Amino acid sequence: MKIAFHAPLKSPDHPVPSGDRQMARMLIEALRVAGHDVGIASELRTFSREASDAAFSALRKEAEREIARIRRLWQSKGPPELWFCYHPYYKAPDLIGPALSADFSIPYVTAESSYSFRRNLGAWKLAQDEVAAGARQAAVNICFTHRDREGLEEAIPEVRSALLAPFIDVSPFRDLRRTEAGGNRLFAVAMMRTGDKMDSYRMLARALALVADVPWTLTVVGDGPARADVSEAFSAFPAGRLDWLGERPPQAIPEILAGGDLYVW
Repeated sequence: MKIAFHAPLKSPDHPVPSGDRQMARMLIEALRVAGHDVGIASELRTFSREASDAAFSALRKEAEREIARIRRLWQSKGPPELWFCYHPYYKAPDLIGPALSADFSIPYVTAESSYSFRRNLGAWKLAQDEVAAGARQAAVNICFTHRDREGLEEAIPEVRSALLAPFIDVSPFRDLRRTEAGGNRLFAVAMMRTGDKMDSYRMLARALALVADVPWTLTVVGDGPARADVSEAFSAFPAGRLDWLGERPPQAIPEILAGGDLYVW
């Protein structure tokens, strides 16, 4: 099946690494392993950090231009057989796929679509209206957690949903040998940015302070604009207890983790 893939929060080809980008790439790889022909339909990012009517209106106009571009392309070369949207939610709705799917009579599918009643404020309500409309239109909404599925079904009783169990490509880990160097070697891999990631780093630092008498070491893989703040969160620990590796490519992570005793993120 020829599938048009779109991730409105962050394109799988975006230069900045993140969990969302990695999830999108894993979904694409899973679809390809299953025998499908997957192409990224659009690089348009509809992410809005703050609710703003003006910003949302501008995004709509960008989306209309993108719809027109893709429509011309499909009219010339033929449409795909399915539109697959990963992670539409109130900060990053899919403003492209539903219209094109309806125009070309192809199925629309979402993965990790979510709905939150408490986010129905200002421009975010407009965005959630788009998410809800897409979920209603979707042939199926693939959910990764029971919470997301229940949230969709509560907000949109007629929604069609399915649960996808967690999965991972184990091949990078299969032939690795765990390094036996002794000690309590802890590992964390995460971006360094404000918001939930920074809060998580601070929680980790507070938790480790409770076991400061245990001879552990922590290796941190990651980088980002909040690096200085992350370093400050762990400043109470002696320098020898932390090893800052910075950003590393995904293919390097399995071998790094093979040298650890506990993943603490």
